[in-house]
Amino acid sequence: MTITLTADPNPTSPTDTIHPALASALAEKGYSQLTPVQLAMTNEAHGEADLLVSAQTGSGKTVAFGIAIASTLLGNAERFDAAAAPLGLVIAPTRELAIQVQRELEWLYAATKIKIATCVGGMDMRTERRALERGAHLVVGTPGRLRDHITRRALDLSAIRAVVLDEADEMLDLGFRDDLEFILGAAPEERRTLLFSATVRRGIVELAKTVQKDAVRVETMATTEQHADIEYQLMLVRRDEREHAIINTLLDSDSKSALVFCHTREAVRHLTARLANRGFSVVSLSGEMAQSERSNALQSMRDGRSHVCVATDVAARGIDLPNLDLVVHADVPSNPETLLHRSGRTGRAGRKGVCVLIVPEHRRGAAQRVLSLARLTATMRAAPGIADIEARYRRQILDAAVSAAQPSDQEAEFVAELLDKVGPERLATAFLRQQLAARPIPEDLLPLPPEALEKRGPKRDRRSGEEFAPSREPRPDMQGGVWFTISLGRKHRADPKFLLPMICNAGGVTNRDVGAIRIEAAETRFEIAADKAEAYAEHLRKPGSLERGILIAPAGEPQGKPWQDKPRDSKPRDGKPKFKKGGKPDYKQKGPAGDRGPAPKRKDRKPKRQG
Repeated sequence: MTITLTADPNPTSPTDTIHPALASALAEKGYSQLTPVQLAMTNEAHGEADLLVSAQTGSGKTVAFGIAIASTLLGNAERFDAAAAPLGLVIAPTRELAIQVQRELEWLYAATKIKIATCVGGMDMRTERRALERGAHLVVGTPGRLRDHITRRALDLSAIRAVVLDEADEMLDLGFRDDLEFILGAAPEERRTLLFSATVRRGIVELAKTVQKDAVRVETMATTEQHADIEYQLMLVRRDEREHAIINTLLDSDSKSALVFCHTREAVRHLTARLANRGFSVVSLSGEMAQSERSNALQSMRDGRSHVCVATDVAARGIDLPNLDLVVHADVPSNPETLLHRSGRTGRAGRKGVCVLIVPEHRRGAAQRVLSLARLTATMRAAPGIADIEARYRRQILDAAVSAAQPSDQEAEFVAELLDKVGPERLATAFLRQQLAARPIPEDLLPLPPEALEKRGPKRDRRSGEEFAPSREPRPDMQGGVWFTISLGRKHRADPKFLLPMICNAGGVTNRDVGAIRIEAAETRFEIAADKAEAYAEHLRKPGSLERGILIAPAGEPQGKPWQDKPRDSKPRDGKPKFKKGGKPDYKQKGPAGDRGPAPKRKDRKPKRQG
């Protein structure tokens, strides 16, 4: 049975229900007020019940479950006694999240003299085993490594009082359900189980029924409420200018640190190299990296040596980077959960953040569907251009000059000498050039037409009402372009994403040489740059430039019927007709009354051996 409670945003005195040792740690850390999920954990009505908690990413869940299990682990004691066996267990989906949970709980429980051991993949198992042998009150680990220690009898769960499953939905997505059931099967039945998840879908509910008893359901936010501290922006770009838009977005932002998400490891490596070549202080984070490399990358971001981190979704959960106020989705998230958890790296604990989705024109519909499923509203905007970024550079340079302190006594003499020999104008010019040289050069982006940024629904055929793919919009730089037609249209399910490479390959041109594409019912009209049109038409005459049955011709010239295969020969070698008009076999030529003719004789078979 699951009981649903909604967190009270204004409890009478939440500090009265927090363990005194933890309350003092929160005060020293500067916690003036608790977040909704943390307040919910101070509710005395929960008692020692199992909890199924949903809260938005970045809402302080680690401190929340630290508060919740304090009474279970400590009882009325102020400090822990010597640890014979672990009393608490926290399971996290990734090693980065597990290590972060350990750091958070160490300062929260510092006054209780707690000993915390970590068991995560990628670390030395012997070191972890020695830490368990010395005694730990609380163990934090990932499912696979915890199962290994239990199997090797290095981890004893017989004294466990409380188990926390952090980011449970992510653990299910990563395929850890069997490991979780194995671990919880090794723990006592009379334990307290807290399950924290950003989303509570069917799989989470089924897991809760399996591992919890009469769980209390705690919701700390409305399911339709958008994260107030995150501003979502949908940046529409041309298909071949996605990386240019990412560079300009980073240059146009005042953020001290930014996180850029890609789908694949290869994309992370490519974009990291591209940004490094452009002068960004950038690190990468992906599953193929060793634990030491990932730790060094995160530490580089935390201490300010690096300002941009390019990552796969391995960093989408639990990573808390200070001053992270910009998240960029280089690839459109495949589902709303991925979007929410990626974006949740910013706007944490009351800080404001910006989330930018870089969306090629042909992926606009997919991005809007994901935003709609996540119940998010995004502002449509164009990518910043060179003029925008140069204006920002000028403001920054001017601010740096205005805010500079007056020269000291030691500097005054040399400043006077510089002014005397160089002059203020040349000195200012040298300063300007030095400042500009230290900043990456922005990319030149072709502006999108204003109508592309307008909110619009899917295009539909006027007669059938069926939805079809949008055409490619005209380009302002395509003056005097020559129009051609290709014998594929809406009835052939033509779409710019496969027409464009076909058009380019057929005439030996690049994407830059193709202008507008207009998809009509039976054909598609497209524009070729004026200086490439003659060579394009000549290239079309070469054999093998197009697939069989597809025709391209200058607009206005006859093409023939699209997708028309070469007609079959109606007479075979023996001169007897085998096919009727239309190319289908005539089965009624022989045999009585429309019979298909006599069946072919079967080869004689050897008689079976008798007796």
